[in-house]
Amino acid sequence: MNSSLALIWTITAATTLLQAGNGLLQALMPLRMQAQGLSVSAIGIVAAAYGLGFSTGCVLAPTFIRHVGYIRAFASLAAMVAVLVLAMTQAHSTLAWVILRGLTGVTLACIFTVTDGWISARATSSHRGRVLSFYMICTKIALMLSPLGISFGDLRTDGLFMAVSAVISLSLLPIAATTTKEPPAPLGVKIDVRHLFSLAPSAVVGSFVVGLVNGPVIAITPVFGVGIGLTQERAAALLFALQAGSLLLQWPLGWLSDRADRRYVIAGLAAGTSLVSILILFASAQEAQGMVLWSFAAWGGLALCIYSVCVAHACDIVDPGRIVSTVGTLLFAWAAGVTIGPLFGAVAMELLGPGGLFIYSALASSGLAIFTVLRIVQVQRAPVKGGFVVASTSSAAPTVIARAEMAASDKGEDRGAPDQNSASAVTRDETSS
Repeated sequence: MNSSLALIWTITAATTLLQAGNGLLQALMPLRMQAQGLSVSAIGIVAAAYGLGFSTGCVLAPTFIRHVGYIRAFASLAAMVAVLVLAMTQAHSTLAWVILRGLTGVTLACIFTVTDGWISARATSSHRGRVLSFYMICTKIALMLSPLGISFGDLRTDGLFMAVSAVISLSLLPIAATTTKEPPAPLGVKIDVRHLFSLAPSAVVGSFVVGLVNGPVIAITPVFGVGIGLTQERAAALLFALQAGSLLLQWPLGWLSDRADRRYVIAGLAAGTSLVSILILFASAQEAQGMVLWSFAAWGGLALCIYSVCVAHACDIVDPGRIVSTVGTLLFAWAAGVTIGPLFGAVAMELLGPGGLFIYSALASSGLAIFTVLRIVQVQRAPVKGGFVVASTSSAAPTVIARAEMAASDKGEDRGAPDQNSASAVTRDETSS
């Protein structure tokens, strides 16, 4: 176990620093754009640009990593993100924000492909679950705590953007100083949405709806908080609550999904997300700030975990040799949802006020719950026995992959065929937009 951690500590340290900067950036950007007078619709368009950029990055990443290797890819991409963050201090129009946010989507997708591929290749079969859990916990805590840094600066100045750029630049140090040999270059991933939909429609639709819902909520939550009367610091704390809820509930939900048809868990999480969305509307109308914060934690624990169960459900069904392509296809479906979801969420807020964001969330989540229940009625599936492991994702939510399928991949590794050819081999969330 200690030897496995020694092989991944550099990439774990680098990614933790990167996610610390990324988490603060998620809280900072919408508040800065709002302070500049941009409309909620404009902020939604910027968030959609991130999803489009992320989709593009997923396609480009394997070729780029094959060309320069993992270490040089991470270093060059992290440097580019740091420069893009500094350029945001000079963004004063919707077009400028769209271009910069779209480019950060491309670069972050490539970076997360590097990190996920590196971790997957270095985690041995006997310690894979614990190694990936250690990596996920470190990065999740960084995403969870960093938005609170919004209270240490002034939105009207550039200090916070400079801090984000500095933290991201620091992520280069562990990678530049590593003496660990980098993993072999990845192969490509075939994206086949139609084929996977014919096998696991609940997983494909679920991943898409997760992008539709989680993308706008994460991107626009700070604006929602300010819109219901919270201070900027308390509005940023809502992102902390989302990530904390996800971190606390991920393992219990993974355990539950291993003991039942995972589609029941998907439907239950979607229905729960819809109900908590209504609770957030009620709490914000009553100006109950404490209830709003706890409701956001519950929302994050439910909504940010759906993607993980969708991936696990699909991996239960497909052949072991198609797992990487399956995960890549689901990530593509998620990214498609993240691309258009913020537009719908922003329009809902423009038409219905701040609460429109969670009216939209309730309706979309209910649609997923209904679709999944209909699939359960049409096709009966036996629960898949076996443990689960948690792997980090680029989308702010971990991915649960059936242990049996991971073991099959491990056998492939033992034969000299590493299972790391990904457009994020084990990716995410949604990270986040």
